[in-house]
Formats: sequence, C-alpha cells, structure tokens
Amino acid sequence: MTIETTLARAEADLRAGRVPLARQRLRGLVGSRPADLTVRSRLGAVYRLYGEPAQAGRWTYLDDDRDEAEAAAFEAAYADPQARMTALAWRDPEESAPTGTARERLTAVRTAASAAAGRPLAWGAAEEDEDEEEAKPGTDWPGVLGCTVVVLVLLAACGLMVFGAVTLVRQF
Repeated sequence: MTIETTLARAEADLRAGRVPLARQRLRGLVGSRPADLTVRSRLGAVYRLYGEPAQAGRWTYLDDDRDEAEAAAFEAAYADPQARMTALAWRDPEESAPTGTARERLTAVRTAASAAAGRPLAWGAAEEDEDEEEAKPGTDWPGVLGCTVVVLVLLAACGLMVFGAVTLVRQF
C-alpha cells in the first residue's frame, strides 16, 4: 500500500470517527517511514484529539511550528535523554532530516543522550542497546514465571495420571 493510500485511509477513518484505527495506520506508517515529517505531524494531531499532549509533542517534536507546551510535555514524559532519543524513533543520521529545524533538534537530542550515556550514540543505537539488555538471560521475569507455572502444571498433571493408574491397578 502506498503512503498516499494509507494517509487517505487514515483521513477517512478520522472523518468516520474511527480514531483508534487512524492512529494505528499512522503508527505503522511512521514505523516504516520515520523520516516523513508529514506523517509524524498527522500522528501528533491524532494524539491531540485523544488529549495526550506528551504523545502529540513526541510526534510533532521535529516540526518547525510545533506546540511548545506539547514539546515540553514530551520532554517531561521522557526526561531521560536516551529515552527521548529512543521515543523519537528516528533511524538515520540527523543530516538526512528534511528541514534545518529537524536536523537541529535531532542533533540536540542525540548530543544530550550521548552525554548521558557517557559515549557517542547514533540514531537507532539506543533501540539496539535496549534490545540487547532485554535479551540478557535471567532478565525476563514474567517469561520465567510463566514457564515455571507451565512446568508445575504439567508435573501435577503427570502426578495425577500416575496416581490414577496406580489406583486402577490396585482395584483389579
């Protein structure tokens, strides 16, 4: 599906009152085209409809005419510079941004995140670092707990089957 088709469908969803569907379409589009400032702005407008200034500010952060109150809400919600860098979901070097304002803002965010990390960061690297940390053994407690419960249930079921078989054998 082309970007124009997806944008048209999102606009049609908004006109029909299907705001969650429009948001989902635009989120997918931002995921596949993170450097498209028009798509980001439209997603910000959808979050504005939801009354979520931090998310509206997140997706309009790179705009020339962003709402400064929304940008401040985004910065407060993502106070850690590395979290802010990840939240912007930018992938390419800031030099590839289509406007000077976007390049300046991306540079400022990356510089602050690098200072907080104590090492130079590149766009996309903050997400990769996060993924690496999640992949470390022993850090997925919900997964470990879920597997433990499944194993215990299976052991209990096996125990009941053995107990039932022994009971049947004793009766005959």
